[in-house]
Amino acid sequence: MLEAGMKPFPAQPMSFSASGPLKGAAEVPGDKSISHRALMLAAVACGRSRIAGLSEAEDVASTAAALRAMGVKIERADDGAWEVHGVGTGALLQPRSALDMGNSGTSARLLMGLIASHPVTATFTGDASLSRRPMDRVIAPLQRLGAEATAAPGGRLPLTLRGVCPALPLTHRLTVASAQVKSALLLAGLNTPGITTVIEEVPTRDHTERMLQLFGAEVQVADRNGTREISVRGEADLRPQALHIPADPSAAAFLAVAALIVPGSAIRIEGVGVNPMRMGFYDTLREMGADLHFSAQRMVSGEPVADLEVRHAPLSAVSIDRARAPAMIDEFPIFFIAAAFAEGESRATGLSELRVKESDRIAAMAAGLQAIGAEVAESDDGLIIRGSGGAPLAGGATIASRLDHRISMSFAVAGLRCAAPVTVDDMNPVSTSFPGFAAALQGLAA
Repeated sequence: MLEAGMKPFPAQPMSFSASGPLKGAAEVPGDKSISHRALMLAAVACGRSRIAGLSEAEDVASTAAALRAMGVKIERADDGAWEVHGVGTGALLQPRSALDMGNSGTSARLLMGLIASHPVTATFTGDASLSRRPMDRVIAPLQRLGAEATAAPGGRLPLTLRGVCPALPLTHRLTVASAQVKSALLLAGLNTPGITTVIEEVPTRDHTERMLQLFGAEVQVADRNGTREISVRGEADLRPQALHIPADPSAAAFLAVAALIVPGSAIRIEGVGVNPMRMGFYDTLREMGADLHFSAQRMVSGEPVADLEVRHAPLSAVSIDRARAPAMIDEFPIFFIAAAFAEGESRATGLSELRVKESDRIAAMAAGLQAIGAEVAESDDGLIIRGSGGAPLAGGATIASRLDHRISMSFAVAGLRCAAPVTVDDMNPVSTSFPGFAAALQGLAA
């Protein structure tokens, strides 16, 4: 319900076991990445925006709670849409207490950027998982525009950011392919006189650029000498919008793989976002032989959307290198599950970024896959997985989720194709991105 972020609930273990085919239509939450950005831009527009399909996951609730703490009114309308009463660029208020980011790295990094060009001092806190994640990649460029930051050792939360107004426009070249860092700087640029530019060697998801244009910001995107330059002109006057958030392709990925590995399955998910920067996982599934189709493509609130149909199909091994990683960075845990049931040996390299997500996802997935009977070899920056050729794995293990929603959901899916039930030690983290995940699986199996 977009109330304050994750609370320390007791662990919620849950077992997942083989059942009949998955059939029918499923709903997945609104795109989490787009939902964060929609709330933030609506908050600094002048007037009331309406957002339909907004993700109500706890990560997005953390963003909403922080914006409320800085004077933005966010409320649910009778028809289920959310209304955001924007205060205008530069008008965020000083929060009276620390901003709790829960488990959301997107909330933390993007809000740091938004606040950096305001005369506001804010302390960011988070749960144990988020407090292990690095923030220096955002802190360093924000300090260049004049903000000051005091962080815990290693550039981690808790962190206090002192914004500056007026901030200094800057040109920043990304050293790590990160849509979060890019977005933080573009959000800071909204209240910065002049032009703020981000240069990326490897293109990352472009939801922020699309939505800035939708809200009326002056944005330029250019390809120069093999790099991509994104610029925004500051002191922007954003116009409120009526938005509809597409279904989250990262959430849909878990149901898609479940259908692919369980014989006889055929499912449909309507209105899935098909932004080209987010399609790396689905391109990979096609290369593996997946029976999946997108139909009825259309544009919704500046984003391409389509309906997804997936049927069970035998999968073949595939190799992935670092060039594709940014386009499927959130889907690697569930890709590893698909690879474990494919024919042959799959390899994925160049994934060192996975070690600093909500958990060390390389180590977590390697340990979990080995526990359920898969053949796995771990390297510094990836995994090698020898698949079962579609046959069930042994299962019968309890998986450590490590406070990571994608680890929990991945092994829930794996349990559907194992000889013995797979128990996930805690399904609570799933509420950060897909609160209805277990119910969606049960509905498809009914």
